[in-house]
Amino acid sequence: MSERQIYADYDTQGIFVYQAFTPSIVQAALTKGTFGAGFGLDRMTWIKPSLGWMLYRSGYASKPNQEAILKIKLSHAGFLEILRRSIESTFSPQVYASEGEWTQALHRSEVRHQWDPERHIKGHKLERRAIQIGIRGETVRSYVNEWIIGLEDVTPLAQAIGAAVRNKRPLPDVPEERVYPVDAEFQRSLEIQARDKETDTP
Repeated sequence: MSERQIYADYDTQGIFVYQAFTPSIVQAALTKGTFGAGFGLDRMTWIKPSLGWMLYRSGYASKPNQEAILKIKLSHAGFLEILRRSIESTFSPQVYASEGEWTQALHRSEVRHQWDPERHIKGHKLERRAIQIGIRGETVRSYVNEWIIGLEDVTPLAQAIGAAVRNKRPLPDVPEERVYPVDAEFQRSLEIQARDKETDTP
């Protein structure tokens, strides 16, 4: 199994996640200090701790409706509450006794997560998985109104990285992403899988 760990940029106050939107949604959020005009509170929205995955998914902030990227700082308490509510989007017999039990849990939950192939900021796959988390309902409202403690427009950085990749130039500096530690309960529910040290390479 590929390594499954939450790699993220974080500090003592919170963890950073990424979302891509139209420029108008990002500008409204920056003005307000949290999401406002254009952001749908009544639909599922996906957050991603991996900058590389966000750059790949948005085409370096070039795809329709993903032309602007926000770096969002969440409180640790808020992020851990999101994880606590989360159900994996595919059935796992290691977590649930039956597919029916998993289906019921998924339908009841406002949060789901999935593990996608991680991407380097240059776009190629890495030998690990990146988590993305979908939130809706009251969880989205708490996300917007309680848990966001900072916003930064990183669209210029995304575009600069994209230009460097295309033109084979040195990459701009990017924040370091390191393993975000979680306790045994989350390791089980998220199926955290560390890399085998014997097969790890520098």
